[in-house]
Amino acid sequence: MPKVKVKRTNPSLDMTPMVDLFFLLVTFFMLTATAREEEVVIVDTPSSVSEIKLPDANVITLTVDKNDRVFFGVDGQQTKEALLDKISSKYGVSFNEKEKKTFSLLSNFGVPVNQLKSYLAMDGPDRKKVNQPGIPVDSTNNQLRDWVLETRKLNQKVVIAIKGDVDVNYSTVQKVVKTLQDQKVNRFNLVTDMEARPTSL
Repeated sequence: MPKVKVKRTNPSLDMTPMVDLFFLLVTFFMLTATAREEEVVIVDTPSSVSEIKLPDANVITLTVDKNDRVFFGVDGQQTKEALLDKISSKYGVSFNEKEKKTFSLLSNFGVPVNQLKSYLAMDGPDRKKVNQPGIPVDSTNNQLRDWVLETRKLNQKVVIAIKGDVDVNYSTVQKVVKTLQDQKVNRFNLVTDMEARPTSL
């Protein structure tokens, strides 16, 4: 008796569930991701083996670039608007609602208070082209002290981080640190790049 041949069929794989899963993951990451704020100046930070991480909120960032310019940044739109009101009354410079809204959206800035109004009045692309001189930290005109002081009055839980370029002059960072110490701020973080921990000494 002859053998009966079983008809072979090619196996098929239904990809519909995989495509559904892919689109669900893409949608999830798009909805939960937060856009990184564009920084005014790029800083090449030194490396270290420290594993301490900065908190996600309540952070004052003092950035010092290689040209010894100091930039100030703080998170929270409401905090920024209230801060601008305090600085406005202190320096006698008035800001309209549009300028306050623009200021609340800045990640950081580096202009003296007397130039801040004209800086905020610019369009976004024009503002990016401006070569900001930095916030004054001189002993006679230390505006950085006022920015830090007023921010700390508004939010007492704020943490201060100094983000300095690897090529910055030590004296500039020393001025920033002295400004903090004059306000009895002796705990602050230095932002660095992660370096591999040595295996043996």
